[in-house]
This record gives sequence, structure tokens and C-alpha cells, in this order.
Amino acid sequence: MKKLSTAKIWAFATGQFGWALMSGLIANWLVYFYQPDEASISQGQTIFIPQGLVILGIFTVIGAITAFGRVFDAVTDPLIASWSDRCTSPKGRRMPFLRIASLPLALSTVLVFCSPVGKTSWLNAGFLFLMVMAYYLSITAYCTPYNALISELGHTQDERLNISTVISFTYIAGTAIAYMAPTIWGVFVPAFGRVNAIRLTFAIMAVIAFACMQVPVIAINEKEYVNTVPTQESAFGSLAATFKNGEFRKFVASDILYWIAITMFQTGLPFFVTSLLKLPETMTTLYFVGMTALSLVFYIPINKLTPKLGKKKLITFAFVIFCAAYFYTGFLGQIPGISPTVQGAVLTVAAALPMAIFGILPQAVVADIAHSDAKLTGNNREGMFYAARTFAFKMGQSLSMLLFTAVSTVGAAAGTGYRLTAFLAAGFCMLGGIVFLTYNEIKINNIIRKE
Repeated sequence: MKKLSTAKIWAFATGQFGWALMSGLIANWLVYFYQPDEASISQGQTIFIPQGLVILGIFTVIGAITAFGRVFDAVTDPLIASWSDRCTSPKGRRMPFLRIASLPLALSTVLVFCSPVGKTSWLNAGFLFLMVMAYYLSITAYCTPYNALISELGHTQDERLNISTVISFTYIAGTAIAYMAPTIWGVFVPAFGRVNAIRLTFAIMAVIAFACMQVPVIAINEKEYVNTVPTQESAFGSLAATFKNGEFRKFVASDILYWIAITMFQTGLPFFVTSLLKLPETMTTLYFVGMTALSLVFYIPINKLTPKLGKKKLITFAFVIFCAAYFYTGFLGQIPGISPTVQGAVLTVAAALPMAIFGILPQAVVADIAHSDAKLTGNNREGMFYAARTFAFKMGQSLSMLLFTAVSTVGAAAGTGYRLTAFLAAGFCMLGGIVFLTYNEIKINNIIRKE
């Protein structure tokens, strides 16, 4: 089998930029668009769906929709993974899925923000529900096979680490572009109004994302780089076998807690900026782009240090720093003697290093576990390992969305709810770090080295 060249690695990573851009729009702006705060309403944001606590007196409409979407997404992950693992297409097990899923993913992302009624209506809520389901099905159909290729295209630990490093770069770049949306739609507002300017911005980004998601399909012949036999296991049997791996269970448990925390933080960032720091929404773009740019400075050092220190030590360190950053977030706007702009800048600097570590190493950890399991069992279920991971952490994201949309309504005028979500994120992050300490990296490395 051929070794993936640097140019091919970047071609593969371009696909990650595309789906990360679409994911960033949903993760960062869905709640902000449909459950707007007073600042965005004053700027012309329409309230499209009924607001308030409607389910058991706890969950908001947007919270229930997004949480159910995550559950639906999690359930479809093992099904898509099983179909991909068992695929016998002459084009390979993964690339056919990437080719087909790209267009539905781009279209559904835009349609999520296109309510059919121009005022508050339950019809809008129903349409949003359908489009969110379409989005999650499409992104699962692309991302699950895509992630499985990390383990398959990288034939050694160093190769898998290099692939993880590059795709982390494009993931952060895609997410950063998504955070730039307010700056872009601000240009269109005078001509189109706030809501249509947002939709036009997302449509332009979707076209770019679609083109990027097609690059791996065009540039890489999977059969030249991957020599795996399609598995014959059923979806349930493969999922059950995957979770029998003890080290994988430990990793997934910590990963769930991490994603609960990071989802709260990402969803809350626009609100932290506008409601706690009382800064313009465009500052969200500035802070996230700054955070991204600074995190990129750490990419090469992390790539060089990982073989020496190990992935476990670096990820544990990242848990600690993120925990502190989330706790600090809960005090934004209340720190005496420091301007709101500087307070936001401090958060940007604090989160940069752990962002880089979590951007690179967890994918490499899953690739190592999947590779070691294949050597022990003889079954190539790489797709299912990534699907099982996403199944678990998306369940965590569902809980996170329910918690954020409910807790954020507490003392909305004073921003109390947003502070509480930051403290909750810190608590979940701390628990995630504690659980990850039980992961036995030495055991996994020994299995790989023996082979």
C-alpha cells in the first residue's frame, strides 16, 4: 500500500475544513439565531419559534430540538459506520459516502436557518426540526467514514499523528471561519436586513464547504492506500464488540464529559461576549480567530513533544487548563480593574493551548485503539470505533444543549444563567480529566509495537 504524501494529507484535510465549517455554523449560531438575546433582537433579529420553557417546565423549544437532533445523530452513527465497514464498492469503503453526503450536508445546513414563516410560528419549529434531522444525518454520513480513514490511511503511529495534526489545523480553520460570520453578515445587513444577511452569509459558506468536501474524493484513490477487508458483523454486533475494549470505554467516558463542557462553552461564547462583557457580537469573531491563531503556534511543538511525553500526559494537562479557563469565564465582566476587552483577551490566550491539544490528540488516540484492536481481533472495524466515540459524545452534547438552553434562562437580564453554564462546563471538564487518568496508554502502545 502507498504511503500518503504530504500533498495528499492536505487534500484529505481539506474535506475536514468543509464539514467543520458547516458544523461550526450549527454549533455556534443555531441557538443564537433561534433563541436571541436582547442585543440581537434590538438589531433586527426576528423571533421565529416560540420561546420559553415548554417541556416539563425545563427545556426550551430550541433546546429540545437540538438535543433530539443530537440523539438522532448518535443513533445513526453506528448504522452509518456499519454500512461503511461492510461496503464492497470498487471505489473503497469510505469515499462513496463522502461523495454522496457532501451536497445534502451543505443544503441542509443552509435550510436550518430558512424558516418558512417570517414571524413567530410553530410551523417554523416543525420545519426547523426536520432540517436539523436532515443536517445530522448528512454530517454523520460524511464524518463517520471520513474519520475511519485516519486510522486506515496512516500505517504507523507517526503517520496517524501527522494526519491528525493536519486535519486539526483545517478543523480549527473551518470553525474559525464559521465564527467570522458576524463580520461577513454585517457587510450585507444594510442591503438585505439582518436575517437575510445571515442566510446569505451561510449560503456562501455552504458553497465553499461543498467544494472542499469533494477534494478528498477527487484527489485520493482509497484502494491505493487502504488494504482492508469489509467486515461481516452486524451493526449491533460490531458496536457491542467495540465497547468490549476496556481502554476505549475509559477514553469514551472522559470524552463525553469533555464534549459536554466544550459544547457549553462554544454555544455560550457569543452570549459571554455580548451579555457578560457587553461587547459587540463581532468581538466573538475577533476572540475566536485570535484563539485559533494562537493555538496554531502550538501545533508543531505538540507534534514533536507527543512521541516523547505521550498523548495521555498532554491531554490530561489540557483538561486542567480548560477547566481553569471555563471557571474564569464565569466571572467575565465582574473582574475589577480590567477592561471587558482585556478580560476576553485573557480567555483567548488561556484556551489556545488546550484547544490545540484536543484538536490533535484525541483523534490519534482513537486511531491507536482501533489499530491495536484490529491486530488483536483481526476485524477491521475502524469506522465503528469512530462511530462509537461520536455516538457517546453526541449523547453528551445532547445533554449539554438541554442544560445550556435551560440554565441560560436563569436571571437572563443579569446574565446569571450564562455564568452558571460556564461553571458547569468547568465541573464537567474536571471530571473528564479525572476519568482520563485511568486510560492505559502503555498497554495500547505495547500492542502496536509488538506487531
